[in-house]
Amino acid sequence: MHTVPGMFKRILTLTTGALLGVALTVATVRVATAWNLFPNRDLSRSASYVREVMQLVGENYVDEKAAQYEQLAKSALHGMVESLDPHSEFLEAKDNQEFEEDLVGEFGGIGIQVETRGGKAVVITPMAGTPGERAGIQRGDVIVSIDGKPVENTATMDGIVSRLRGKPKTQVLVGVFRPATKVTMELSLVREIIKIESVRDVRVMPDDIGYVQLTEFSEHTGEQFTKALEQLLKDGATSVVIDMRNNPGGLLDAAVEVAEPFFKKGELIVYTQGRKPADREDYKAEADGAPLTIPVAILINAGSASAAEVVTGALKDTGRAVVVGERSFGKGSVQSVFKLKNGEGLRLTTAKYYTPSGVSIHEKGIAPHVDVVMTPEEDSKLRRQRSRPDIVDPKEFKERFGFEPIVDRQLQAAVDVLKGVRLLDVRSGRPASQ
Repeated sequence: MHTVPGMFKRILTLTTGALLGVALTVATVRVATAWNLFPNRDLSRSASYVREVMQLVGENYVDEKAAQYEQLAKSALHGMVESLDPHSEFLEAKDNQEFEEDLVGEFGGIGIQVETRGGKAVVITPMAGTPGERAGIQRGDVIVSIDGKPVENTATMDGIVSRLRGKPKTQVLVGVFRPATKVTMELSLVREIIKIESVRDVRVMPDDIGYVQLTEFSEHTGEQFTKALEQLLKDGATSVVIDMRNNPGGLLDAAVEVAEPFFKKGELIVYTQGRKPADREDYKAEADGAPLTIPVAILINAGSASAAEVVTGALKDTGRAVVVGERSFGKGSVQSVFKLKNGEGLRLTTAKYYTPSGVSIHEKGIAPHVDVVMTPEEDSKLRRQRSRPDIVDPKEFKERFGFEPIVDRQLQAAVDVLKGVRLLDVRSGRPASQ
């Protein structure tokens, strides 16, 4: 499948709220470490023009410190690349390092999920077993300072994440305001390696229906998903719900690995197409053995994007799954990552991806077979519920989250669909899927 040596990293990403240091992203390890450009008159003229303007700014701008050539060049690169589309980006050294950590699925941090509300950094939930949870950080706490420096209302989520992350075993002081008690605390935490489990809440529900939640697609997602499927089948599951709601995407190869168990060897799962006809690249199932043919329901919503849409599109397109929920985001472009000098990087859109039948979902999304639309309030509550499936005691749940568990209408619809498929199999006399 991969025929070109020195390949680019292939990325399918969508930036959503921040999991202190959760992630987002990437696949097929293709890295360009140097640029050898052939002479090009248009390029030479344009580069000369940019140089001329930079020189004028550097020599004449009123603030000499603000017009240093190195900074002007970086600003020009940001503007040039990021004006192309929302997913192309020039990555300075620190951002590039954090981006690479996200791809691996682990980082140095304290393990709390936050989002901005009303200009404040509010804790959604601490991750189980992390420094943040052990220190007593709770849902609804507001991060007001980091290492003694205030978190301004105008601070970006990326900026807050960057300040909370750091090398494992290093200390960070986090100022926390708890609205419920009107108390402000300063907590001293030691950062640890936070591993993002992209495959969560693996269980068999009543009626032998398996359930697995995918939160992102990183380097280990395919392996984790295969183990989850094996465990579900071992525990007696005869059908499965794959929950990819609010999954922002990630590695293209990881998406292929997740879809692969349901395809025969050699079958097309997805293909990418660049600007030239010769740029097409097919991604086919490579695993030996018979494909898994149990009934599958996939849960998606407007937060399901890129790699999540690759899996959904492949299984829907080939009739291997019923899709339940809401139309997906519609992020169907592929980014390649080029390594630059000084630890910097370039993430550039180089292709679009297509389902096996040639359908592009870019800016369209995937429509579910069964529409079940959630209210914003329901979606917010369910997102928090799904982030901590380990909290099963209703009293503890309410103390932690501030509300009682609610019914997941989309999941219930998926369960009903799978029951219906089983009933049709029985009535038609078809043998049960194996």
